Amino acid sequence: MNSEISTQISTRIATGADAGDAPLGELTLRLSATPRGARLARRLAGHQLTAWGHPHGSDANHTAQQVVAELAANAVTHGRVPGRDFELRLLLLPEDTLRVEVSDARADRRLRIVTNPEEEGGRGLILVWVLARTWGVAERDVGKTVWAELPLSERR
Repeated sequence: MNSEISTQISTRIATGADAGDAPLGELTLRLSATPRGARLARRLAGHQLTAWGHPHGSDANHTAQQVVAELAANAVTHGRVPGRDFELRLLLLPEDTLRVEVSDARADRRLRIVTNPEEEGGRGLILVWVLARTWGVAERDVGKTVWAELPLSERR
């Protein structure tokens, strides 16, 4: 059963002269493009936010988990290519900002936001739009990356 999840973890914390404009912290995970991989992405994001000083139960941790869950679910539902993983990347940026990046192997499917109340799905990106300070899509050599930047401090 665990053979379905191919997890590779890379973490980095910038210190001293290395810090500059670099992220203050980074977590990169490659996970299987399955519902289990998407759930794991959300849980690991929550644990990483706790390690960065935003404990479970805090607004920042909860918001980050919601955004990761939505982007990971989209990656495994709409961006899945058999045999290919998806990647989750969390970047702790200066000015108390978290950048969430989820990359999948499909570039042929454009993102769409459904506004018709009669349709069953397609509202997840509206959630990302509401919760994120900014978000977008970047093309890659193989596939695409959907990213969102979230404020980690309380909005004033």
